[in-house]
Amino acid sequence: MSRLTAILLGTRIDALSWEQVLSRILSWASASGMRSSRTVCVCNVHSLVMARRDTRMAKALASADLCTPDGAPVAWLMRRSGWPEQQRISGPELMWLLMREAERLALPVFLLGGTVTTLEKLRARLRLSFPGLRLAGQCSPAFRDMSPEDDRHIRRLIQTSGARLVLVGLGCPKQELWMMRQRGQLSVVMIGVGAAFDYHAGTLKRAPLAWQHAGLEWLYRLAMEPVRLFGRYLITNTLFLCWLPAQLWKRTGH
Repeated sequence: MSRLTAILLGTRIDALSWEQVLSRILSWASASGMRSSRTVCVCNVHSLVMARRDTRMAKALASADLCTPDGAPVAWLMRRSGWPEQQRISGPELMWLLMREAERLALPVFLLGGTVTTLEKLRARLRLSFPGLRLAGQCSPAFRDMSPEDDRHIRRLIQTSGARLVLVGLGCPKQELWMMRQRGQLSVVMIGVGAAFDYHAGTLKRAPLAWQHAGLEWLYRLAMEPVRLFGRYLITNTLFLCWLPAQLWKRTGH
């Protein structure tokens, strides 16, 4: 499939509607016969800034089959870069819509990430909301960098589960780097969904819609988790604002 994209701070972001994103992911997951290995990244300001500062993250996003504009500032930049109708395609919403379609199409789903408690709460909510959804398996990896043995163990779990969709909630950049390592080794569609597990499990409260629409979800999250997120937002948001004028000046084409 051809890709229509804009280059934002050096990262290629796909210009697609919600319908097109869902259609593309589901067509990959539903393909019969020899299935390919696909990765999908949802990219917010943190993702773009990390990719500009870290070559590994830049490589992970460049190798992805789909990079969606998560976060109001990224969607806004897409609209300023030649795609005036671009919507925000965020991880939590993408996950929920994919679960609805996976239930309808009988596509097995594997959950990777979060704590054991979060996964149990998430499974309970998914069973309640999508009683026909085929949850093929789950794994809560240790809170550390994954070793080659960890990767092999998780690959075995996914391969034996029969999953077609793997939702990866390891956080940025861990999930993007993990998916890049598995690309070509797992014949599944891997989607990095960030904090979506915690939101849907109810272990983390999401910003009200008014805050999301105003592009202030980051500020709400900072208020909820100031110790963990203060340093991250101080650096990434400052750098984003420093690099923004040059991005707007270039007005990147398609």
